[in-house]
Amino acid sequence: MKVLVSHLFRFTAFALTTATLITVAPRAWAQSPQVEEKLGEIKESAAANKQALAKYHWQEQETISIKGEVKDTKQYQVQMGPDGQPQKTEIDDQQAQPSGRQGRLKKKVVEHVKDEYQQYGQQIAALAKQYAPPDPQKLQEAFKQGNVSVQPGGDSGTVSLMIKNYVKPNDSMTIVFNRSQKKLESLQVASYLDDPSDAVTISAQFAEIPGGPNHVASTLVNGVKKQLTVATQNSNYQQM
Repeated sequence: MKVLVSHLFRFTAFALTTATLITVAPRAWAQSPQVEEKLGEIKESAAANKQALAKYHWQEQETISIKGEVKDTKQYQVQMGPDGQPQKTEIDDQQAQPSGRQGRLKKKVVEHVKDEYQQYGQQIAALAKQYAPPDPQKLQEAFKQGNVSVQPGGDSGTVSLMIKNYVKPNDSMTIVFNRSQKKLESLQVASYLDDPSDAVTISAQFAEIPGGPNHVASTLVNGVKKQLTVATQNSNYQQM
């Protein structure tokens, strides 16, 4: 009899615990309707802009600097590809050249350093493309995981949302969205390359193409470890 009672007690305790977990678990990631509404506006704007941007081509200027000294400036012709990702064709490259006898003697060293910073610059620039402009599907996934929160501050016409674990674990992206104009204004990102110690910060500003969609006007990507920055500027939008 004592054994039966013991088994019944354990079964009841297990059932109550399981029921509690089932009831409570969804609350761990549930988001408020206010967050869902604001995120929905951002997703709708991002999706509409991406679709409209497929009708344009434009130019992108990319400048790589180390410790504030410009090392390379490239010009690209850009348009959206069939996969919805930007496709770039290089049309100009202006690299900083070593001057004087000492510069010439160290040409091989300069070439090695150039290859290293170009590779690193390409890596952090590619990382920035995963954040700006934000992807509607990734935003929705972040919402489902409970990684979206409204940030305090701002005026009555704008809202700031912070998204965590957007591309990488423990990264963060803050989006400023103009609700009255239905346009993205800016975003700030704290991320990293392969290791969290190799920190990368990203700042992007958005602007409206005359008579067209809203798009990234400029970005500033900073590879903290190597003090290398990649600045991009988009301009000369033309309808195809």
